[in-house]
Amino acid sequence: MLNPAVKKQLQEGTVIPAHPLALTEDRQLDETSQRALTRYYIDAGVGGVAVGVHTTQFEIRDPQFNLFEKVLTLAIEEIEKAQVPDSFIKIGGISGPIEQAIEEAKFIKAIGYDLGLLSMGGLQSASEEELLNRTEKIADIIPVIGFYLQPAVGGRILSYDFWRKLADIPNIHGIKIAPFNRYQSLDVIRAVCHSKRNEEIAIYTGNDDNIVNDLLTVYRINVDGKKIEKRIVGGLLGHWSVWTKTAVDIFNKITDTRSKGEIPSELLTLGQEITDANAAFFDPNNEFKGSIAGINEVLTRQGLLKGRWCLLDKERLSPNQLEEIDRVYIDYPHLHDDVFVKENLANWLKE
Repeated sequence: MLNPAVKKQLQEGTVIPAHPLALTEDRQLDETSQRALTRYYIDAGVGGVAVGVHTTQFEIRDPQFNLFEKVLTLAIEEIEKAQVPDSFIKIGGISGPIEQAIEEAKFIKAIGYDLGLLSMGGLQSASEEELLNRTEKIADIIPVIGFYLQPAVGGRILSYDFWRKLADIPNIHGIKIAPFNRYQSLDVIRAVCHSKRNEEIAIYTGNDDNIVNDLLTVYRINVDGKKIEKRIVGGLLGHWSVWTKTAVDIFNKITDTRSKGEIPSELLTLGQEITDANAAFFDPNNEFKGSIAGINEVLTRQGLLKGRWCLLDKERLSPNQLEEIDRVYIDYPHLHDDVFVKENLANWLKE
């Protein structure tokens, strides 16, 4: 049973950053910086956090690192300390084969997460029916947000029929669409609109390349001769793990614009500036190889992380990516939140 306050917040839409992982130079967990990140997001005004997801590095589950339980527990501890409202959405990532996914679902529920973000990534040999069966079993344990992860970072293409059937599963409360593809994103929206559970499912953008347009668009889908309207109500984004205070301000501006029914052209221009910044952070020119290191680089510049290190040595910046991050910092000073971070960093880093 999903907390009614959380369900209301999820349905109305909010900013949910995908929580990164803080490491020391020798690839050990930097607990102080890890806690500081959670504090940063809460003080920036987000409506929830997602931990144990792609931006947190899926490898935290590997036996050689064994960080999954520790990292997800740290976030819960900080959320409890902050005395956030009951509506604050706590999302834990769930991935892997069905046995692993079940154990992760049981763990995150036990320590206080509201929902599981269920990744279909890394399961290339599983049929869609097997993935649906896996989803049903996880939804029996904890409320679920489905996750359409783009193939470049371990996801797979899933059919309209898959999402149509997934939308009908009880205890599915949302879907994060992150295929970075307009056609595949539309498949999910159409599928949800054709479900009797349409109004129960909140759609969140994970398309870091199209954030503002996703949030501004009303979709009208023909269902049995009737036009059903559906919005992407919020975002669950790796991009929102940096410059988060500004992201919250922009999201609030977007929601205000939606209520008025008029879209000023400057918001569309701002959207393309955000996409350009995301290209620097996420490294699409190199099939997103530098995406996690890019996010960590920005957080390092702000002092929230001690370095951009990742668990796997192959996770590093691509050639010219550092220069691209330099460029967007100069080109879009109105997008960063360096002043906000500087004013609060000492408090966030307190043990």
